[in-house]
Amino acid sequence: MKGAKKTKKTQSQEAKIGFSSSSSTPKIEIKTPSKNSNTKSGIPKYVANRMARRIVFTTGIPTISGMGVFIGSYFLISKGIAEISPTVTLVSSAMCFLVGLLGLSYGILSASWDISPGSFLGFENIKPNINRMKDAFKSSKNEITS
Repeated sequence: MKGAKKTKKTQSQEAKIGFSSSSSTPKIEIKTPSKNSNTKSGIPKYVANRMARRIVFTTGIPTISGMGVFIGSYFLISKGIAEISPTVTLVSSAMCFLVGLLGLSYGILSASWDISPGSFLGFENIKPNINRMKDAFKSSKNEITS
């Protein structure tokens, strides 16, 4: 078989090139992370756990309440206890879901990035976390343009 044996130089070229000009079959490009890449990018695990706990409370409770509005309205109407307009049910449920959506953002932005957990409500962490988010968008935008 002629040409079946490949040298290291040929193999490294195939790993770097998306399509080989000598054959009609495409070659897969394998990207390995460089040693110079920033290993501290991303959210630390203890911060992610803190965010998840806050999100469970600030999103979970309003979402369960939004579903509870439908169940409560059905119960009150079916038992004849109260006559509730479908509009009232829909609006009150939508308000609960909206509070849950806001709670999602609050849960992420109020989590402390320090090793210590910070305060119970975390209002002091919102502004620094917004600045971190802006910096991350700026750096990703610079990477895209360069």
